[in-house]
Amino acid sequence: MNIVMVTNTYSPHVGGVARSIESFAAEYRRRGHRVLVVAPEFPGTPAHETDVFRIPAIQNFNGSDFSVALPVSGLLHDALQDFAPHIVHSHHPYLLGMTALRVARYYNLPLVFTHHTRYEEYTHYVPLDSPKLKRFVIELATRYCNLCDQVFAPSRSIGTLLGQRGVTTPIAVVPTGVRVELFSRGDRAGFRRAMNIDDQAFLVGHVSRLAPEKNQLFLAESVAAFIRDTPSARFLVVGQGPSEADIRAVFARENLADRLSFAGVLTPDRLADAYHAMDVFAFSSKSETQGMVITEAMAAGLPVVALEAPGVEDVVRDRVNGRLLGDGSVVSFAAALAWIRDLAPERLQEMRQAARRTADEFSMQNTAGRALACYERLLSKNLPSRSEEDAAWERVLSLIRTQWEITRELAEAAGVALRSGEPQVVAEGGG
Repeated sequence: MNIVMVTNTYSPHVGGVARSIESFAAEYRRRGHRVLVVAPEFPGTPAHETDVFRIPAIQNFNGSDFSVALPVSGLLHDALQDFAPHIVHSHHPYLLGMTALRVARYYNLPLVFTHHTRYEEYTHYVPLDSPKLKRFVIELATRYCNLCDQVFAPSRSIGTLLGQRGVTTPIAVVPTGVRVELFSRGDRAGFRRAMNIDDQAFLVGHVSRLAPEKNQLFLAESVAAFIRDTPSARFLVVGQGPSEADIRAVFARENLADRLSFAGVLTPDRLADAYHAMDVFAFSSKSETQGMVITEAMAAGLPVVALEAPGVEDVVRDRVNGRLLGDGSVVSFAAALAWIRDLAPERLQEMRQAARRTADEFSMQNTAGRALACYERLLSKNLPSRSEEDAAWERVLSLIRTQWEITRELAEAAGVALRSGEPQVVAEGGG
């Protein structure tokens, strides 16, 4: 089948959503399907790409590393006509997500939406951030879900949360799969040599885009507290972003700067080496819907220490494949790292094996199969064919109706945000 993926973020932008789309697209193509990715331009975008349509965009919006797409040109229509899509898969409820909705209605195609992100955790990137804006974002995402034919939730807890927020469209749990075969092997010794990390050091690792919503200031303080009491310990951070300066500042303040290493953004093969160089994986974000890097780390046999949050709690099982902490304090996080450090070799090996078994549950082959099965069910329900003249007229009417629905839902979402009280935290799934 021909699948259109519409997203506000894609390579070379670094982040979980971009990596998710790349992973699914690669697996779909491996199985013989065609995929067209529609995404904004980013700094460093390759001059020549295959099956990617770039939308001109405002770069580095509001000081972030995101791009904001400008109005879509008629060239996209031409590209879609040539591609002849069977299904449209949107990865955001706003900006190009609205384009995905219009495209699906115009071509009378099923629309799938993956709710990758708890969008209310990202409103600090928008001027005039406020509780009302957070409520508006939640309401907008919920209403967008209800304009789609199928919603994918990356985890069971996020699926439950969406239902509690009022999503009535069918929800399927489809996590982003992990290339288990890639991350199951790595050059531990070679990566440590390259990073000038001693073979005997106890290495705490972290992989992520470095940004405020990832809660990395807390992570830095927790790891620093652990390292103060563990002379052989080091901290390896893989990724880049604005929070790098905050992490460096914490370690400088604690006179631990010489025990902190940054590896930047790595190729997939080199990332696998980095995971294998680590002894434990530390993760403190509460804004994730899945936490794909956790599963990658487990594929490398790493126990994970993480804060309890939607998405994370579907993967990390306390004292089975890591530690899952309901108490989000620096002291308890540092103590959990020490608990992993002090495990007997036999018990540590059991935990590593459990982590690998968990990763197998999230293999790319399994999750892509789930997604494709949903696509096929939607296509089997497609409307009967109509005459070309009727279809052309219906497309015009559909565009008008879609624009009206978008305007109405935006207005109603704003109204709910202004009328409502604070966001309901009881439905957040234990985060």
